[in-house]
Amino acid sequence: MRLALKIAWRFLKESRGQSLLIISAITIGVSVQIFIGLLIQGLQLNLVDQTIGNASQITVRSTRDDDVIVSPQTMIEKIKETEYANEITSIFPVSETPGIVRLEKRDFSSFIRGFDFDEANKVYEFAQNIVEGEMPKETNEVIIGTDMAKELSLKVGDEISVVIPPVVIFPKTVKISGIFKLGLGTANRSWIISDIKTVQNLTNKPNTSSSIEMQIQEPFEADVIASGIQNALKGEEIKILNWKIENEDLLSALDGQSISSIMIQIFVIISVSLAIASVLAISVVQKSKQLGILKAMGIKNSMAGQIFIYEGLILGVFGAILGTILGVGLIWMFTTFAVNPDGTPVVPVYVNYGFILLSMGIAVASAVISATIPGRRSAKLSPIEVIRNG
Repeated sequence: MRLALKIAWRFLKESRGQSLLIISAITIGVSVQIFIGLLIQGLQLNLVDQTIGNASQITVRSTRDDDVIVSPQTMIEKIKETEYANEITSIFPVSETPGIVRLEKRDFSSFIRGFDFDEANKVYEFAQNIVEGEMPKETNEVIIGTDMAKELSLKVGDEISVVIPPVVIFPKTVKISGIFKLGLGTANRSWIISDIKTVQNLTNKPNTSSSIEMQIQEPFEADVIASGIQNALKGEEIKILNWKIENEDLLSALDGQSISSIMIQIFVIISVSLAIASVLAISVVQKSKQLGILKAMGIKNSMAGQIFIYEGLILGVFGAILGTILGVGLIWMFTTFAVNPDGTPVVPVYVNYGFILLSMGIAVASAVISATIPGRRSAKLSPIEVIRNG
């Protein structure tokens, strides 16, 4: 084995031009594979994060006639007792209702949402997106979006009258404690946000909620976890929705991107493999005289074949390492220079070490497999014929 490795290394050194050519092909192939793979993975994660990063990934709703969940905290405790409890990163009740902001000269439609801020802030990040004022600290305090504040000429400290349909003649007064700006235009224009007790008081539905929202560790497992929770809570008057059902078009686009990425990577691997096999096949012809002499000296056919397999291994390792460096460098350059007007990258950097190692492993394996073809050819060489024909 050592002798075959030494001979393989010597052959590669003697044919430096061919060796550099193969290493360059592997380097380019691996770098393209890593660059495209990491770019698409980063794009997909960014799309998913923008879609559901600050929203509920699994939502429990009532199937009762009044569309409310009675004793939502009890329901939450039941969910936490299921086998999926460890998958849930945040879970909280939400009480929501359409509302009308009644001003002197006009009425303005809104959507009032009440949260348990200790948990909901982990998802919606209300506190981080307050641009003026502060979060509600007392009952009947609310925060509104920047667009609503601008359109209605409202500011922190103002009191507004809110009417909850269908009772439109008894407005209730709330005080604006802060103004937020979320990454959702609808929220900035029409949401009025408060703690859940305030909304329960506005709707006269104490100890109830409109839904229970949650986020999980693995968003793409939302459908499985939602189905499992539904089965575990069989008999309850609820239905469980998940973000994958509500974003089927996005998932189709992500699947299309993944398929395109895989196809490109497969063709790159095939191209590199053919290049390795072709160059090493020529090398067998060039080294036939040396191989004939080695066989005449007692080297077995199996060892002659191992020489070229080792060549493929060495070339694959060098090419994979250089390709990884180049691929990571390309993705870093792309995310450094392809930026939005605010300086943030168009596609955030995402380094998947598992994917990088897999790409390196595939490159090395492809090089070794490609080298078996010329390796078999070298094993079939007859030393007498080779020496006789010079």
